[in-house]
Amino acid sequence: MRPDGLWHPRLLAVLAEAAHGDLIVIADAGLPVPPGVESIDLLWRRGEPPFLAVLAAVLDECVVERATVAAERGGGWDVLRDIPTEIVPHDELKRLTRRARAVVRTGEATAYANVVLHAGVAF
Repeated sequence: MRPDGLWHPRLLAVLAEAAHGDLIVIADAGLPVPPGVESIDLLWRRGEPPFLAVLAAVLDECVVERATVAAERGGGWDVLRDIPTEIVPHDELKRLTRRARAVVRTGEATAYANVVLHAGVAF
């Protein structure tokens, strides 16, 4: 067993398998998952686990080249401060999810709490 960090086996596997340019989406509970895209559902009740906690844990486990967020989102996302971030309309963000390797659904019940992470490389 890992002493710290993420413990979810499938989420860890997806992050380990991600190659440069792959898209991993961290999402609120309501974001639709396109057909053919893997859904990793962490939610177990409203608000649990929270979006920002899951995002921070994922960022600790992988290299992210850049992120894409919806223009309609709220503030308070300091966790992305060092990552170049593109802001697009929510409909464009939903179109990006069609190319995702996986959508990780949290229990977040705040509208537009979604981010597309573009996998980077460690060298």
